[in-house]
Formats: sequence, structure tokens, C-alpha cells
Amino acid sequence: MDPEIPRFSDARVLVVGDAMLDRYWYGQTARISPEAPVPVVRVGEVEERAGGAGNVAVNLAALGVHVALVAGAADDEAGRALEQALMSAGVTPNLVHADGWRTVTKLRVISRNQQLIRLDFEMPLPASAAAGVERAALAALDEISVLVISDYGKGAVGDCTALIKAAHARKIPVLVDPKGTEWGRYRGATALTPNRAEFELVAGPCADDAQLSARADELRRSLTLGALLVTRSEEGMSLFTGAPPLNLAAQAREVFDVTGAGDTVIATLAAGMGAGLSMADAARLANAAAGIVVGKLGAATVTPAELALALHAGRHEGRGVSDRATLLQRVAAARAAGERIIMTNGCFDILHPGHVAYLEDARRLGDRLIVAVNDDGSVTRLKGMGRPVNPLEHRLAVLAGLASVDWVASFSEDTPASLVEMVKPDILVKGGDYKPEDVAGGEHAGEVRILPFRDGCSTSRIIAAIRGQSQVD
Repeated sequence: MDPEIPRFSDARVLVVGDAMLDRYWYGQTARISPEAPVPVVRVGEVEERAGGAGNVAVNLAALGVHVALVAGAADDEAGRALEQALMSAGVTPNLVHADGWRTVTKLRVISRNQQLIRLDFEMPLPASAAAGVERAALAALDEISVLVISDYGKGAVGDCTALIKAAHARKIPVLVDPKGTEWGRYRGATALTPNRAEFELVAGPCADDAQLSARADELRRSLTLGALLVTRSEEGMSLFTGAPPLNLAAQAREVFDVTGAGDTVIATLAAGMGAGLSMADAARLANAAAGIVVGKLGAATVTPAELALALHAGRHEGRGVSDRATLLQRVAAARAAGERIIMTNGCFDILHPGHVAYLEDARRLGDRLIVAVNDDGSVTRLKGMGRPVNPLEHRLAVLAGLASVDWVASFSEDTPASLVEMVKPDILVKGGDYKPEDVAGGEHAGEVRILPFRDGCSTSRIIAAIRGQSQVD
């Protein structure tokens, strides 16, 4: 089931890791340099953003989370710009200064919405500053509901097992965006969020989904991790918890720039869990957020309004009348995304409020509602001559327009048993005074539910009323 947008302001998150300053120089290119075969960029605009762990914190703040950041920085011009960028975004920064060091800075030169070059200015964070980051993080644990460790390999995150243990002693979930291959230092974390390439560097290449799942579970057990959320680029992401994997299809309509997408994923995961969502529902939100942010330029953020719009669009995409082959493809995709399939059937000749309420009740039982509809010949055999009043195509179109209905398909048999056998819904729903064992196709469903019809609502009554009125006229 698609999660609702939670109240993110309930979450209090601490981000610990490698912060940096992202600088963007924008300009027009109209000629090639006479000095070398490179474009000349006339810089017209400069932008400064918090990068690395700072971008994770800014993503959290954009969702409305109360967020603090502990990271290393130098008392230099870039460090001061970083601190200002964080405060402007609503982040509470605690930057541990290091003498003889300079703040990590990444400069991107962009023209016509294309990145031409990136220049990195960096040096390893001194060990004394890294120890100061850990001390500051330990001191802040009592004020938070989720801890995020954002490791960019710049020195702020060393062996963080002591920090993880301290968080767990306070029942605080710990989410880690890992770096490198020495993952033993993340032992005991609630979840790691690597991309597939990072995962395979540690676990080994995976030929298919089965091998990916097996190696994820093996790594999860060996490191005593609660979960692994592996982002898989155009294949979406997969959550491994020891139960069957939750595979979430990519939601990006257009990939413009993947910079910072991993930061958005872990930030949204932390925000969702901090606001009370299960890890699975928080992962669904994170997947939707990733689909939004890759359509933006540079390390960007996502707002709750954008998330709500993306979830709404996802619920309504690919809906409507389906032939059987298309229906089965859509069901398979929904199942791969961890969704529960609900199915019901009927003639639905003249749609009335009782039908609408019944279908809404059925939809609340899961994620996707399929309505199987008797074709015209089948209705005539069941209801007699003069029925249906509305032809099949009209009945299908009206049902497909209901917000509660995802997919509508017809059947020509007297019962939908063969279609139920093909779909194998998680829950098969029937209305009225049926007994579950008498519902056609019930043996092919995970569960059969009987829902009551609303009193005073009847197609037969409507038809009788119309005919009576016609006689008066």
C-alpha cells in the first residue's frame, strides 16, 4: 500500500559525516578557446550549496524534519560559506574545526544545463577532528529519533561501531550510507543504503536477482544488520530484511542528473522512519523521492508537496480497462513492488452509491483493486432479458473512472473463476450474504472476504422506479 505522507516535523534526525561545499558556476558558451580546444564559459551566476553529509541534512530540512549536522570543517572561507548554506536551509550545524586543513569543496562549471567540468579541492580530515566529530555526535544522541551516518570517505567517519552501539542503547535507528569496502565498521547498523556498484564491491558481482538477494542476506547476517536497501539505478531499489525482498520499480520519468540521489534516498528513509513509518513504507517514500530528484540539476531536494504529487501520479498511472494479458503484466509489476492485490466482481449494470461504497471498502484492504465485470451475454443469462441496461463498454468506462478502482477487466463466463485463477489475488472480495466457501474462484485467492452491501441501494429498485415513472409519463 502506498504510504501517506507522514508529519515529518515529528522526526528529529542527527546526520554525522563528511560535509563539503558544492559550488556551481553557471555561464554561456559561445566559442572555443584559442589557447586550447576547450569551450570558453562566461560565468554569470554562482551558487553555493551544502554537499555530502550536508546535502543529506538539507534534504531532511526540506521535508520539514528537525535536523542537526555534526561534521568536520575548516575555519576558512569555504567553511563559513558551508555553515551559512546549512543555516539558510534550516539545518542546525555543529562543525568541528580542524587547524591546518581546508574545507572540502567541489566546483562544477555548468553551461546550457550541462556539467562541463568538476574541480575538487580536498585533503584528509585530521584524526583529531574526526575524534571531535564522534564526541559531538555521542553528546547529541539524547535529543534525536534517528541517526544517519553519511560516509563520503573524507575522514569524518572512522570506526563508528561505538556510535552505533550508543544509539542502539537508546533505541535509536541507525542508517548508514557506506563508502569503500571495509563495512565491518558499520556492524550492527539498522540499515545500510549502498548503490548496486558499492554493494557488489563488497559482496561480489551478482548475475541475477536471486544471487543479489542471497548475497544481501548473507552480508546482512554477517554484519548483524537489520536491513540493506540497495539502490539499482533504472531498476529501482530493493529492501532486504530477511523476509522476501521488497522490490520497488524506478519512478523517474526523465533522468536529468543523478548527483546527490543517494543523499535524498537516505534522508527520506530517515524522515519516514523518524515520523513513525515502517522501514518498508519509508523505503517506498524514498523511492518516490529518488524519482523526483534525478529530474533536477545538481544535488537537489524534495518537498512533501512534491512527494504527495508523485505518489498520487503513481497511483493513477497505468489504471483503467485492461485485457487479460495487460492485466496480468500490471499485476506482476505491482507484486514486484510489494503491493497487495484485491479483486472483486459483478455486473455493475447501473452504478449506485452502494456500489461506490462497497468498492471503496474493498480498496482499503490493499494496494490495487481489480474489478471483474460480466459481459453482456453473461449478464443476460444471470439477470434475464432486458439486462444489462448499460452495455459492457459503458459499464467498464464508469467503473474505471472511480478513484477506488485500479483495473477493470471483463469475463464472458457465468463466474470469474478462470480470471481469478490467473490473477491469484491476495484477497477476493464479494458483497452480500455469501459464505466464503461459496465464492467462485475463492480457492485461487489468498483469502476471501465478504463485505456487506449498503441498505437501500439496489439496481433492481432503480430500474423499477424508472419503469414506474415512465408509465406515469
